[in-house]
Amino acid sequence: MTSHAASNDPLFPRSSAGSLIAAALLIGNTVLMLYPIVIMVFSAFKTTAEIFDAPFSLPDFTYVENFARIWGETSLPGYFVNSVVITGTSILLTLVLGTMGAYGLARYSFPGNSAIFMFFLAGLMLPLKLAVIPLFLQMRDFGLLDTRFGLILIYTAMGLPSTIFIMTGFLRTLPVELEEAARIDGASEPRIMFSIMLPLSIPPMVIAAIQNAVPTWNDFFFPLVFIQTDARKTLPQGLSVFMGEYTTDWGMLFAGLTIAALPLTIVYILMSRQFIRGMTAGAVK
Repeated sequence: MTSHAASNDPLFPRSSAGSLIAAALLIGNTVLMLYPIVIMVFSAFKTTAEIFDAPFSLPDFTYVENFARIWGETSLPGYFVNSVVITGTSILLTLVLGTMGAYGLARYSFPGNSAIFMFFLAGLMLPLKLAVIPLFLQMRDFGLLDTRFGLILIYTAMGLPSTIFIMTGFLRTLPVELEEAARIDGASEPRIMFSIMLPLSIPPMVIAAIQNAVPTWNDFFFPLVFIQTDARKTLPQGLSVFMGEYTTDWGMLFAGLTIAALPLTIVYILMSRQFIRGMTAGAVK
């Protein structure tokens, strides 16, 4: 009798079939998402013959010849540096320009405020790849073809709409009393922005950075169109050279893919707490 009463008590909720199904679906989705990553890492520690003979077996993790060869005998270190420079610089510019633009749109009222915001939102609906031909001609006229700076400008322009959208939505939720109190204390407008508002905006900035860093780091299309010199290629473009027409060293290719996936994985792990805070900002008041 006591057990039955406890089971109906809201303080002791009984597991329903729906929650069990949801948990099973989440576990299944986790396995489905992690499976190709695990196979990729395992294959990086195998020879090509072992990959085809026993693709699902545990590898010998002391076998690091694939990593040694791809890092020491190929141009992968240069591709890695190019990707770090291009991705890091474009994300920095996107956050600086996007946060400043979002701050002006969110905290100040002026004629055309909504029109400017909608203009940036239009960038979320129109992919830049549709304008690749006029963009190519424009980059050629400016002398930016086959340069890392040209890719940085493209990725910065691609990231601004989503960054302004995320940051504007968050900055509008901050109470006006913060600014009024700072103005009463004699703080200038730049001081209010950099000392009061921006420290509170770190979580959405992390979301904007990760959201733009992933497609920038993994992009293959724009480097293929705008970069011709091997020394300026990025990782996705550079890894394609390891796939031959007749033979492919799959062990080296999977080692390169593992190296390419490692930086963003580390960044996400280090910033996961800020990422979760930004995703749940405003959910609880």
